[in-house]
Amino acid sequence: MGITKSELFSDKKNELASMFKVLAHPARLAILQYIINQKACICNDLVEELGLAQATISQHLKELKKTGIIKGSIEGKSVCYCIDVDVWHEFASSFGQFFAQDIINEKCC
Repeated sequence: MGITKSELFSDKKNELASMFKVLAHPARLAILQYIINQKACICNDLVEELGLAQATISQHLKELKKTGIIKGSIEGKSVCYCIDVDVWHEFASSFGQFFAQDIINEKCC
């Protein structure tokens, strides 16, 4: 994979790109949707729900947790995750600002 040269871009652009990247996998979207639909923390339910291997789900949870959009605890074999509401709202605000930009194509293709 090539070098991204992320240092050429503002912190805000790099942060927004990280948000897009973490949501760019359908398994991660499915995990988030499942947690949202449960309206509570989830504990070890994802393997049966999504039909993915435990290792695969663990990797996706790790990526989601790294961005902060989910938070969780590990106590022995019990792992529980939930949406971090504050980070969720930060994502929504950042995406909203990005997509709310006016597009004016007076001379487009």
